[in-house]
This record gives sequence, C-alpha cells and structure tokens, in this order.
Amino acid sequence: MSFFRKSFFTVIKEWSLVTVGILLYVLAWALFLLPNNLVGGGVSGISSIIQYATQGTIQMGYSYFVLNAILIIAAVVVLGMGFGAKTLYAIVLASVGLRFLPGLIPQEIIQHLAVENGKLLSVLMGGLMSGIGIGMSISNGGSTGGTDIVALIWTKYHNVSPGKVILFLDFVIILSSLIIPSYVDGAPMPIYEKLTTVLYGLILVTVNSNVLDLYISGSKQSVQLLILSKEYEKIADSITQDLHRGVTVLDGKGWYTKQDMKVLLVVTRKTDLNLLLRYIKQIDSHAFLSVSSVNGVYGKGFDTIKK
Repeated sequence: MSFFRKSFFTVIKEWSLVTVGILLYVLAWALFLLPNNLVGGGVSGISSIIQYATQGTIQMGYSYFVLNAILIIAAVVVLGMGFGAKTLYAIVLASVGLRFLPGLIPQEIIQHLAVENGKLLSVLMGGLMSGIGIGMSISNGGSTGGTDIVALIWTKYHNVSPGKVILFLDFVIILSSLIIPSYVDGAPMPIYEKLTTVLYGLILVTVNSNVLDLYISGSKQSVQLLILSKEYEKIADSITQDLHRGVTVLDGKGWYTKQDMKVLLVVTRKTDLNLLLRYIKQIDSHAFLSVSSVNGVYGKGFDTIKK
C-alpha cells in the first residue's frame, strides 16, 4: 500500500465519519428534541430557545450558524487560533441540516418515535445520538464549535478549567429558558412545563457529555505491541512507511536459544490494530507478538500533556 493510497483513503474515511457524525447530531435534534420543545447546552441550546421564542420565525439553523460565526471571529481576534477545514465544514453542514432536515422527516415518524414515547425517552435517545455524533466528528478532526470557544477565551485570562466554564454556560443557557418566552402551537408555555423542560435539559446535557466521553475514550484507546521476528527490518519499514507509526528497535536475547534478537516496540491506536497485524502476517506469518492495552499515551500522534 503506497503512501498516496493510504493517505487518500484515510482522508476519505475521516471526512465521511465527520459527515455521518454531524448528520446524527442534527437528526437527534430534528427527530427527538425539537418536536418535544426540549433545550440543551451550547450554541444548539441557545438556537433552540430562539426558535421557540420566535415561534419558528428564526429557524434553529440560522441562529446556529450566525452564533458560531461570531464565536469563530472572536476566537481568531482574541486567541489568534486557526480553525481547520473540517471544523468549518461541520458547522456549515450542521447549520444546513438544522434548517432543512426537520421539514424532511415525515410527521408520522416524529409522532410515533418522539411525541408518543414521551420527553424522557426523547431526551435519552437525543442525548445518545448527539453524543455519538459529536464524538465521531471530534475523533476525526471535526468540531461543532460552540461554547468551547468561549471557554478557551475565558481561560486565557482566568485560572479556571475549560470544562467548568462549559458546564457553567450550559447551566445558564438551560436556566434561561425559564425567563425567555416559549410558545407551543402559538400558546405560551406554562411555567410548570418550563420547569420540567429545565430538568430534561439537565438530563440531556448529562447523557450527552457521558456518551461523548465514552466514545472518545474508546476511539482513542491505545495498544502496545512487542514483535519478535527475523524479518524485523521489513516489518519496521512497513509500519513506519505505510502505517506512519513509530517503531522502537530494542536489543533482546532468547534465553532458551541463547541467541541475540531484535524486539520491535510499537504503540498505536486500537482501531489500527487489525490492519497492523495483517501487515505483520504478510511479511512473517511466524512472528511472535505480544499485545497489551495502555491507559495513556502522550506525544506526537497521540494525546498531549495538559498544562
């Protein structure tokens, strides 16, 4: 497999997964959350409140795009940070999806899956789908923007973690639905229904964040391989040139045979393990391997150590 083919298919896979992830995120709102007048955290939560307050005059997709555009401009001015093409693509795709997808889903499906099954099930399903969708996007280099930009700006000047800022913002956004007028079928939403909406919003944020964390931690799980083979040079070249992973060559000695040997040490993502094993088998089907899970890997190509 050449470098060009590997890179080409990797790029196609990443962009495809970002697209699927954003569509799952949009579908969660269009199918489960918006039909039940539910709110959540982040820019999507603000956009949903605006849509309910204007009785649908300002569609969620419009405000979602405008708010994210303002936040990105603010981040560039304050932080000087750049945003990748996948992040911009994800924001535009989510905005377009939130504008048009709700009108494309048949009302019979929405009534059967979301409305008739109640708000609690809709919150759980919406939180599950949106968490998986955002996780797919983030794991492949995309992002939905939102309040994480505000958190980065705030933490630049204040000694507080971004997670606490995002949690505080989500809490404020959800509580704001109590004082901002909301309309259901043209009638103002009663205060008792607003209180339950706040409760459901807190449940939604909890489900969403936990699913997101589980997905990202699973997709970033790493493994460590020890490889013993007479063809260690070919295996090392294949891993570094085709799979673009680092290889460390260690000196070893088989105590049973009393022969010197080379041991390859490789750390890679668990998702790449099967492909790596196929490479090794093609070169040396008699290679001896040991595979173990590792809890944390920091450095180029993996996680970075937080300050």
